[in-house]
Amino acid sequence: MRCARSRGPGARAAVFLIALPMMGGCLREPPLVEASTGGSPARGIEVIRATGCGSCHSIPGVRNANGKVGPPLTSFAARTYIAGRVPNTPSNLVLWIENPPAIDPATAMPRLGLSERQARDAAAYLYTLH
Repeated sequence: MRCARSRGPGARAAVFLIALPMMGGCLREPPLVEASTGGSPARGIEVIRATGCGSCHSIPGVRNANGKVGPPLTSFAARTYIAGRVPNTPSNLVLWIENPPAIDPATAMPRLGLSERQARDAAAYLYTLH
């Protein structure tokens, strides 16, 4: 019966590796978001507030962000495409935030004049929205 009682670090690692593919959205937690975007969710929420993104979008966790012009950004991390145009990847999202008309000239979203750093931070926050 030693096998049944053996639950050391190796067994736990095996269970984790088996469960990893089922964790999908859990992998969008802040440390992983920061690594994938090069930004900070904490700074990102401040960029989003200061830029006034909530005047056009409804954004969870951002006070008074209940705009109806653009799409709601709820569950952004689970979306497949950005603006229905490009795959939802960190690099595409940063480009979209920096200059939406460069990706979709017909978009209603204007270029907001954000730096790459600000775009990375805003992207990091959006990827925390499951």
